[in-house]
Amino acid sequence: MRLFYNFLAYLLFLPFGLFWLGRAIWNPAYRPKLGQRFGIGHPKLKESIWVHAVSVGEVVAAEPLIRSLLREFPDHPLLVTTVTPTGAQRVALTFGSSVHHAYIPFEAPACVNQFFRRVDPALALIVETEIWPNLYRACGVRDIPLVLVSARISPRSVRSYSKFLPLFRETLSHGIIIAAQSNSDAKRFLSLGASPERTQVTGNIKFDIELPKGIARRGYEFRQHHFGQRPVWIAASTHEGEEAIVLDAHRMLLERHPDLVLLLVPRHPERFDGVEELVRQKGFEPVTRTEDKPLNARHQVFLGNTMGELLLFYGASDIAFVAGSLVPIGGHNLLEPAALGLPIVFGPHMFNAQEIADEFLEANASRMVANGEELAAEIHALLKERDDARELGIAALHLVEKNRGAVEHLIGLLPPLVNNG
Repeated sequence: MRLFYNFLAYLLFLPFGLFWLGRAIWNPAYRPKLGQRFGIGHPKLKESIWVHAVSVGEVVAAEPLIRSLLREFPDHPLLVTTVTPTGAQRVALTFGSSVHHAYIPFEAPACVNQFFRRVDPALALIVETEIWPNLYRACGVRDIPLVLVSARISPRSVRSYSKFLPLFRETLSHGIIIAAQSNSDAKRFLSLGASPERTQVTGNIKFDIELPKGIARRGYEFRQHHFGQRPVWIAASTHEGEEAIVLDAHRMLLERHPDLVLLLVPRHPERFDGVEELVRQKGFEPVTRTEDKPLNARHQVFLGNTMGELLLFYGASDIAFVAGSLVPIGGHNLLEPAALGLPIVFGPHMFNAQEIADEFLEANASRMVANGEELAAEIHALLKERDDARELGIAALHLVEKNRGAVEHLIGLLPPLVNNG
C-alpha cells in the first residue's frame, strides 16, 4: 500500500507543481518561498519545535499554544508551517521574528526528506487533523515525537480513510500521540489503528483564545469614528456566492432598519476588489477600510478590505454572522465573536467545526439559519429584541470560558517528549 501511495505522490508531483507555479503567476502572494512547496529553501534550524497549521483558522487556533511554546521552550527555535499565504500573513502579523515561518512541502518522499534535513524537529505538533503518511512516517523513523493537537475526525472521514486502512494503521503506528478534541474523536482514531496508550482527550485549543489587550475598547472607538450611533452587523469571512446572499439580506433589513450598517469582510484578499464591485452592482455605495473615513447617510456597507483586523471589526459590531456557512465551505471560527460576547448567527454548513456549532446551539448560544431570507429575519429579530441578543452573547461568552484549559493540558504533556524525543 505504501509503495502505491508513493507512486501516486510522485505521479501527482507534476500537476501539483504546475498548480503552484500557476498560482504564483496569477497571485503574487504565492511567489515568496515558492521553492519550499517542493522541499527547497526551508530555514536551517537545529532541534526546532515544529507547529503545522494549514491556514488562517488553524493559525488563529494555535496562537495560544505557540505563545506557550515560546515561553516553555525558549532554547528551541519555533517553526510554524502553513499551506496558504493568508496563514503565512497571519503568522507574520502575530509573531513577527519570534518564530520562523515556512510552507509545508508536497507529500513526495524526496520533498519530505529534504524538509526534515533542514528544519531538524525535536517535536512536531499538527493542529487539528491532516493525515499525511509520508510526513508522519518521516517523524517515526527519525524518532521525532509527533502530537496531533485538538485532533478531530468526522465519521465521513473515517469511512474514507477506512478504504486505505492498512496504510493509515501503519501511519498511526509511528508513536503518534493523539490529543483529541472529544471522546467521539478519540474513538474514531482508535478505529483507524491509533494506540490506546497514546490517545487521550485534551479538549479543543480554540477555546483558549487570547484576545488582544484592549480590543473591545479599540472596537468601540473604531465604531464611534466610522459608524457613530448606527446599528452594525458583520458578515465575517465571506466566500464567493455568499456576499450576494448577504447583500440581498441587508437590502431586506434596510426596509425595517434604514440606518443599519453591514460590515462585510471577505475571507480572501485576492477577492477584495471583486467584492467591492459586487457591492456596487447591488446598488450600494461602499466605504472601504483602506479609505478609512466615516460613513455618511448614503453609505450602508463598509467593506473590510484588510488583513488581520477581523477582531477589531467584531468589536465594532452588534451582531456577528460567521460566514463560510451559507455556502458549503464548512464554516469559520465561532469563538472569536463569542469571546467578545457577541450574539452569533451562522448557516447550515458548519462541518469543519460541527461539534462546536452543535454545542453552541445546544447551549442556546447562537442561531442557525438556512438561507438569506432566514438570515435577514434573524438579524432583524436580534436588532429588535436587544435583551434576547444580549443573552445570546452572554451564553456564547460563558461557553468559551467553560471550555478553556486545553493548551495548559497539552503543554503539560510536552517536556518529556522534547527532552527524551
